[in-house]
Amino acid sequence: MKEQSRHDLDPSAADAPADAAQAARSRALEAALARAAAGDSDAWREVVASIAPRVHGLLASLCRNDELAEEITQSVFCTVAAKLETYVESGRFEAWIFRIATNRLRDEMRRRARQARAVGDEVLDARAVRGGRGSRGASDEVRELLRRAMDRLGEGDREILDLRHIGGLSFKALSDYFEEPIGTLLARHHRALRKLRAILEELGVDGLDVEEER
Repeated sequence: MKEQSRHDLDPSAADAPADAAQAARSRALEAALARAAAGDSDAWREVVASIAPRVHGLLASLCRNDELAEEITQSVFCTVAAKLETYVESGRFEAWIFRIATNRLRDEMRRRARQARAVGDEVLDARAVRGGRGSRGASDEVRELLRRAMDRLGEGDREILDLRHIGGLSFKALSDYFEEPIGTLLARHHRALRKLRAILEELGVDGLDVEEER
């Protein structure tokens, strides 16, 4: 029987260094938010620079359409800017903004699906819109296999992996987002990674560090 590693026995062990860095980043973000809410425009730019690329990255991963991801990202930050003066920081800003972003993407994809049905076109799906990119050799092949593997996961598994590895959310922020205990999310994340690795092995990809790729 194959010996289990400490990371297999304790999924949280592999995530401890990343979570420590994310905790420091979250504290810096909270401090910048407080200054931005008080009218500091430099602090607001700091907030946008800190989190906008992760919001865009998550949306682009979900819809595979950079233009749409950029449009929704800008819309989300316009909403946040309008509410900033009344926002009360409670350590849940990241979960709040990612929830706004994913809900807005779902709304837009539903709207597009209704519009497509109205004109008789094929109904759009949130994961069926693909952005065109040039070939970059073997690395692009691996990325495509990874995308195919992600598409074979259930929605819940895809969501937690995207939020964790594309959105860069800590497990505390994930707990706020899903409104579930951290221990439950650690287990969910670990199971999702194991499923993803198993699918990648079926596709002939061995030895891929899934966490670094995602």
